[in-house]
Amino acid sequence: MIVSASYRTDIPAFYGRWFLRRLAAGEARVANPYGGPPGTVALTRDAVDGFVFWTRNLRPFRDALRIVAADFPFTVQYTVTGYPRLLEPRVAPESRAVADMRALADAFGSRIAVWRYDPVAITDATPPDWHRANFAALAAALAGATDEVVFSFLHVYAKTRRNMDAAARRGGFGWTDPAPETKRALLADLAAIARDHGMTPTLCAQDALRGEVLDAARCIDAGRLSDVAGRTITAPVRGNRPGCLCHRSRDIGAYDTCPHGCAYCYAVRDPARARRRHHAHDRHAPALTVSAVED
Repeated sequence: MIVSASYRTDIPAFYGRWFLRRLAAGEARVANPYGGPPGTVALTRDAVDGFVFWTRNLRPFRDALRIVAADFPFTVQYTVTGYPRLLEPRVAPESRAVADMRALADAFGSRIAVWRYDPVAITDATPPDWHRANFAALAAALAGATDEVVFSFLHVYAKTRRNMDAAARRGGFGWTDPAPETKRALLADLAAIARDHGMTPTLCAQDALRGEVLDAARCIDAGRLSDVAGRTITAPVRGNRPGCLCHRSRDIGAYDTCPHGCAYCYAVRDPARARRRHHAHDRHAPALTVSAVED
């Protein structure tokens, strides 16, 4: 079994101590995001083939990674976008993220980290030409630290639209969901930049935009974990949305618990509620979600 930690929240940045306690206990309780009773995910060496960590700030988790590495292979999906504070009010500076990705590659190799430049959000503050220049600068800084970069354009879910609209009102900017041809043109340019810096560009679950310039992303990737582990790890493809090619995994995170406050985040319906939940978090609890914290 592959364990995802977590596309629902940033465990390395905010919940590392909880994770280590659950690892020592050999299991984590996980709330069912669709209702119903919670489940239990085993975290023992016999049960876990490897971990996939998702983060925007790995620094608080560096010591935890050394503990994980003693018993398990792992990879890291590391989001680095360099967006203005209008969109990412509480994200660590990109210079720190770049330094942490380089340190990760030095310690464990360049197959460990996958750079996520996503979502690609088109706003007055981040128009297409801004992305071309911003991505080129980040790609130059990350060259050699990773061999893959994952793109996706902003998915405009109802909660995403609501939070983007609220951020736009506060910050006095406009945003848009561009036409497919605009997205494809930008992706083609970003993909060329990525290749120039030794990275394979991939696109996450947006096949209609992929064309011939991008491979399909596989964020939960048994093949990459196999390379890290030095042995074969197998899992069926079991995506969590149309077009997703991820291998089957169990996620131990919880929605509405990440306090980064990114305007475009699909995993947070209410940023204020997420901050309250983070503040009330009990690192000794078997589950990450604090059920006593309500709206």
